[in-house]
Amino acid sequence: MRHVAALAGVGIKTVSRVMNDEPGVSEETRQRVLGASQQLNYQLDMAAGSLRRAGRRTLSIGLLLPSVSNPFSGEIHRALEDSLAARGIAVFAASLDDDPEREKALVAAFLGRRVDGLVLTPIAKSQSYVIPEHSRDLPMVFIDREPVGIEADAVVTDNAVGSAMAASHLIAQGHSKLAYLGDRTDIQTARERRRGFIEEVGRAGIATSSVPVLEGLHDEDSARRAALQLLTSEDPPTAIFSSQNLVTFGVMRALKELGASKRVALVGFDDFTLADMMEPGVTVIAQHPDRIGKLAAERLLARIDGDHGAAQTYVVPSELITRGSGELPPPE
Repeated sequence: MRHVAALAGVGIKTVSRVMNDEPGVSEETRQRVLGASQQLNYQLDMAAGSLRRAGRRTLSIGLLLPSVSNPFSGEIHRALEDSLAARGIAVFAASLDDDPEREKALVAAFLGRRVDGLVLTPIAKSQSYVIPEHSRDLPMVFIDREPVGIEADAVVTDNAVGSAMAASHLIAQGHSKLAYLGDRTDIQTARERRRGFIEEVGRAGIATSSVPVLEGLHDEDSARRAALQLLTSEDPPTAIFSSQNLVTFGVMRALKELGASKRVALVGFDDFTLADMMEPGVTVIAQHPDRIGKLAAERLLARIDGDHGAAQTYVVPSELITRGSGELPPPE
């Protein structure tokens, strides 16, 4: 900007006014500055301090996901990008690794870059730390998990209902020796999925105390080890519900190692690529991350455009997809 000012024979503030299309500059001076900027191939820095003024936009939003490498997160990311591209809005994504401190640090980093809005999968116990920014009309939409301590739009799956559907399906195949393998208990969705599954088991007249509940399985390896331990116990289950796609991958590996893929029924929460190519195909409770991402984008754009209505939670229904693994009968 200094070079443009020197070439045009004006001050830096005048260049700033011209580049930000502000009043108070004569047309002759404006053309001189624009000519100098073109000659020097100067482009306005979108992160510059001039954008801090009220009413300025960066045409960017921050997307905070548990992990951008997770297929579920990746589909949400793509749906948001596709929906916002028509408005020229860029999506900058980051992985939270389900770490509360990382969540707060990344939110602060995005706010420091003056994003026009945030889409966030929360893990901290409360999101009240963003109230000051949110109260100044920073649009925010929470996905997959509802916010705590703040009123904001959320787009979620019917986690408890979907897990109850999985339990009901396995019981309908004749299974009474069921097991639940779940994610960390500090994750809202994991708690809801366990609740839905166990409550449905109880409604079917099966003692819930007889159902092994193995939790804290946040990756494929921990799920594999837990499944191996469970399946080689004295009284192994005949059916397993895995409440997250990485947990499902671990269970699948354990079943393959033990040669039990066609003996032990499996229903997983989350669909994934090539699930229908397994032998047997993997029965899942499918979320619809594309719909979640698209709806989150719609709500964020509405807020950016001035919608000041009350915050709402939007529930995207899950779906049972039968492919074979969840239809295996118990041994005679």
